[in-house]
Amino acid sequence: MKERITVLGIPFDRITMDQTVDRILQFMKGDRCRTVYTPNPEFVMAAKSDQDFTEVLQCGDLVIPDGVGIVIASKIQKQPLPERVAGYDTVQNVLEKLKDTSYTVYFLGAAPGVAEEAATKMKEKYPGLQVVGTYHGYFTEEEEPAILQEIHQLKPDLLLVGLGFPRQEKWIAAHQSTLPVKVCMGIGGSIDGMAGKVKRAPVFFQKIGLEWLYRLVRQPSRWKRMLQLPLFLWYVLMENKK
Repeated sequence: MKERITVLGIPFDRITMDQTVDRILQFMKGDRCRTVYTPNPEFVMAAKSDQDFTEVLQCGDLVIPDGVGIVIASKIQKQPLPERVAGYDTVQNVLEKLKDTSYTVYFLGAAPGVAEEAATKMKEKYPGLQVVGTYHGYFTEEEEPAILQEIHQLKPDLLLVGLGFPRQEKWIAAHQSTLPVKVCMGIGGSIDGMAGKVKRAPVFFQKIGLEWLYRLVRQPSRWKRMLQLPLFLWYVLMENKK
């Protein structure tokens, strides 16, 4: 069985949540920076008109299906992925494994003050977790060298980058070769979630694949973004017919 499948040009690892966490922990024992990306159907649709973004995702060391639409697409292609591997849950499971170890974490992203709040809450949730630094995601081009310098000084093992797609993936790819970290992971709005700024859907909605519906009800302004899912599935169906 293939370790990866491709959905509209974007690769996805055929992997479970437990295997994902194990893979990331293995990366952290390595000697170079490995990248973890978490595409959902919106990522894939954006990549259709952004070749640079496509190439970045194609070069990811670990690309996990963060969206029920990706799992549905894999079934349409008769190459079923074992399950959805949500980026937020992946981060939580990894942080839980890192508590009481020597591994360190750096949070980069979200609005000013939010990364610090997320770090504080995660250290409370996972006693022993070592968060060595934070910085907001609204930094300017002039601020970037200072951020990179701090990361080089602190040398975190895990760098969580929540700048929104495709900015976070392109930023990671641009700096991967020089970052003194073991794992660099694009995590979208997860920093807001960890800080308690955004409430996740109840577990029931998550388990039945309707987290997107819960978010739409709570944030009706997302309706335009949600239109990407049926369009994505239509493209997958058309591609499958060829």
